[in-house]
Amino acid sequence: MSADPARADSSAAGAGVITPVLHHVNLKTTRPQELIDWYATVVGMRATFQYAGGAWLTNDAANHRLALLSVPGLEDDPDKVRHTGMHHTAFEYASMDDLLDTYERLKAEGIVPHGCLDHGMTTSFYYADPDGNSVELQSDNFGGDWSQSAEWMRTAPEFAADPIGTPVDPDRLLAARRDGATPNEIHRRAYAGEFTPDTPLDLRLP
Repeated sequence: MSADPARADSSAAGAGVITPVLHHVNLKTTRPQELIDWYATVVGMRATFQYAGGAWLTNDAANHRLALLSVPGLEDDPDKVRHTGMHHTAFEYASMDDLLDTYERLKAEGIVPHGCLDHGMTTSFYYADPDGNSVELQSDNFGGDWSQSAEWMRTAPEFAADPIGTPVDPDRLLAARRDGATPNEIHRRAYAGEFTPDTPLDLRLP
């Protein structure tokens, strides 16, 4: 039996089913170096191996978390938002402070989110990589206790009524934190609609 806590309940999802841990995402791209640089800047990815046909990147102990393939015949999709396929990948920070610090750092480098939400269980900022793939940076609103956030999703009537959540302005969240509001208070106020942005929410959907 594995001692890894992420794998400890691997058979709980269904009788006889050993559930694996999601290991990596693979993206096809015509601009691998731009993506390597972007993911290094945004989430601290580094190349485990890189060659003319792609790269394998990681930001933890895994051999890779993101694979890039760049092969002849690929074409950019200028209408990606309207087509079926993956909508986004997501990276979770240990705290709202880490998320807000990252937002501030990236904003100083000219990288800003295209949409921000308090989903109820998470506070989430959505960015677009150089290929137009959406990348969610999030923090758990239950202090990282996934059992609590999962239970809230299953049972909260407000989530059932609106599973998407409330749009938020990250600068207003940051200002509230600097004014001394706790992460839990910020979440409560954000979910209630206190920090809604002045511009319409863009989730890169038709």
